[in-house]
Amino acid sequence: MQPLKLHIVSFDVPYPADYGGAIDVYYKIKSLAEAGAELYLHCYQYGRTRAEELDKWCKQVWYYPRRTGIKGISSRLPYIVYSRRDAQLLQRLTELNAPILFEGVHSTYFLGQPALKDRYKAIRTHNIEHDYYAQLAAKEKSFLKKTYYNTEASLLKRYEHKLDAAQGFFALSAEDDIYFHDLYPDAEHAFIAPFHPYSSVISATGRGNYCLYHGNLSHQENIEAINYLLREVFSKVNVPFIVAGRNPSAQVVAACKQLPNCELIANPATEQMEQLVKEAHIHVLPTFQTTGMKLKLLYALFSGRHVLVNKLMLHGTDLQECCAIANTANEMCNKINELMGTPFTEELISSRASILSKQYDNKKNAAKLLTYLQH
Repeated sequence: MQPLKLHIVSFDVPYPADYGGAIDVYYKIKSLAEAGAELYLHCYQYGRTRAEELDKWCKQVWYYPRRTGIKGISSRLPYIVYSRRDAQLLQRLTELNAPILFEGVHSTYFLGQPALKDRYKAIRTHNIEHDYYAQLAAKEKSFLKKTYYNTEASLLKRYEHKLDAAQGFFALSAEDDIYFHDLYPDAEHAFIAPFHPYSSVISATGRGNYCLYHGNLSHQENIEAINYLLREVFSKVNVPFIVAGRNPSAQVVAACKQLPNCELIANPATEQMEQLVKEAHIHVLPTFQTTGMKLKLLYALFSGRHVLVNKLMLHGTDLQECCAIANTANEMCNKINELMGTPFTEELISSRASILSKQYDNKKNAAKLLTYLQH
């Protein structure tokens, strides 16, 4: 039997897999290749170099420059879409007759092209993008950035009707799956959880002596969470708190210096981050945005001990049984004090592994995705 040939159009170069969107795309590519698919990967490139690692999993990899700045601006189309257009991409999609998986709304500029009308086209929806940008706008203090986010949210909302050219929508959160199912009832739909680096739960038993927050420390959503934890939680509990991740903003650096029990670890190497995650006693991961699914949550659940979240972090997941939940600062302080005295046991690891295997198994999810793409 011939392997399934598949085009994947990625919004970014997905390796190194060092942030949420790239993690899902890279480990999806790896899992589909291991399942026998023959992959033709198209990457928009900006700020990241070409990655030889992708050649291990793909029959062919092409790179296209993203048209940033003034070249990416349109009065009709969202910037995240219009800045990702390249005639060579359309030509290559046309030349090789295979299904097309568009990663995110970002990559869908050619979705409705007449040359592709007879092709099976699916979108891996990473977010309800207009909601995501509206939430960014609501929390942004800079007038210029707020204006950009609001404009982008409006353009993304208007752009949604163009997505009906897709025959499949594969959301990475259950809530998003419902949204797109209601919007495009004639298409195929499935919730396919994020792909990730883990084949099993590797959490350590016993106790650690610190709490950890990790993520992209220049991202506004994460900055908001860190400020909340420093101001409302770790100023009131006498527990060591480590903040670790990429490119901390000046605001994060300054805020961490204010608390004697807080340590900031900027741009840790992969091995150091893995060690920090594994040795922490509690992963404290609140969020204040209900968009998509947070890959940092899966990272903590597969590799870490106790995971403490608020309700919003669990949006679109079925992982409440794996986490301690606290929705106010006072509840979070109490839970931290309680969990610091609670060792992490083999029983907790076994229970977590059982829950995660139901929806978060890469092999099962690759097989599920391929059943839809084999048209």
